[in-house]
Amino acid sequence: MTSAAHASAAARTARDLTADLPLPGLEDLYRDLHRHPELSLREHRTAGKLAGRLTDAGFETAEGVGGTGVVGRLANGDGPTVLLRADMDALPVSEATGLPYASTADGVMHACGHDLHVTWLAGAAAALAAGRDTWRGTLLVVGQPAEESGQGARRMLADGLYERFGRPDVLLGQHAAPGPAGLYPHVPGLIMSAATDVDIVVHGRGGHGSRPEATVDPVVTAAYLVTRLQSVVSREVAAGESAVLTVGRIEAGTRHNIIPDEARIALNLRTQSEAVRQRMLAAIRRIAQGECLAAGCPREPEVTIGATFPVTVNDAPTDTTVAAVHGELFGAATVFDPGPAMGSEDFPELALDGALPYSYWFVTTTPHDTWNEAPGDTLPEKLAAVPSNHSPHFAPDPATVAPGVRTLVSGALALLSQA
Repeated sequence: MTSAAHASAAARTARDLTADLPLPGLEDLYRDLHRHPELSLREHRTAGKLAGRLTDAGFETAEGVGGTGVVGRLANGDGPTVLLRADMDALPVSEATGLPYASTADGVMHACGHDLHVTWLAGAAAALAAGRDTWRGTLLVVGQPAEESGQGARRMLADGLYERFGRPDVLLGQHAAPGPAGLYPHVPGLIMSAATDVDIVVHGRGGHGSRPEATVDPVVTAAYLVTRLQSVVSREVAAGESAVLTVGRIEAGTRHNIIPDEARIALNLRTQSEAVRQRMLAAIRRIAQGECLAAGCPREPEVTIGATFPVTVNDAPTDTTVAAVHGELFGAATVFDPGPAMGSEDFPELALDGALPYSYWFVTTTPHDTWNEAPGDTLPEKLAAVPSNHSPHFAPDPATVAPGVRTLVSGALALLSQA
């Protein structure tokens, strides 16, 4: 069978398996998860909800993998092992959507769509299990904790994910994204960037606010440092490269009239090559040391590398196969290559540093009313105007529950063996 014929067959089977999705129940699950968000490595309730649905669908199910991870396994004869993954954790964001199913957890919100991801995964797992007479192989369904902190995939691997449940032949994942609901962007290569957290401690000499001459003020030094760091991308990274340096937090002091002993700065870098990442890290260290030396700080600054995320690079043949079935299912115009994004994911960790092929794509989720009312005439103008991931106003359309289930079902069927 040709690849085009296989894509058509997978699309037809996906239509059949998802024709009668229990949408009221799935949408209720989505709203329930949205009301009850849980931070990284605290996803106990979410994990229980997912595990219960996998067990009900006939999967061998395990909880507590890597802390709060969930794994479901469904063996169905000879064929490839396909892993479907959804991340489960929420963010420390105070919700401002005004939705009737808004978060009930103070200062915690599903602001990145992981509640939708879990719902998609639960729906796809149930549909594929019910239609197991149409395919052969093994399904591994993974509810991953702690994507936001970059810990979840590594923790599950360290807890024997593949040794205990089998090593997959291919992995699939997807992410909710801003954009008019009904688009499925694919990139047959680099789709997301690497991320690196950097923490800097500037050491000063504290004292009374009325006698700055008797101190070394770390706040002033930190302010100079923050400003100078903005030149790293504009003056030290080639124009053809993509990079971002963001100062996400600066902390110092306790009272109005106390000059503190230290100031802390938290940075986040986004890069698409290791060479650029290393150049930016070297520049950060050099600038931090230079500003502290110029200020007369009593000690060199501490520069510490924190959480890191790898680049997400789709296996081109795998992604082309999945994109083809999505185009067959939803229409060719809904699938397009947007180029690499500056966002980051720990999903590639599950691929063992590129040893396993994978496809990772986006599902746009902005309600059409929100999109149509947003200012701007072009796609970039509207994207800049609608709430995006990590915004307190991020509110995916519940109508995307069914399409997100179908993308996973059809992607899996394109890679499993036909019965």
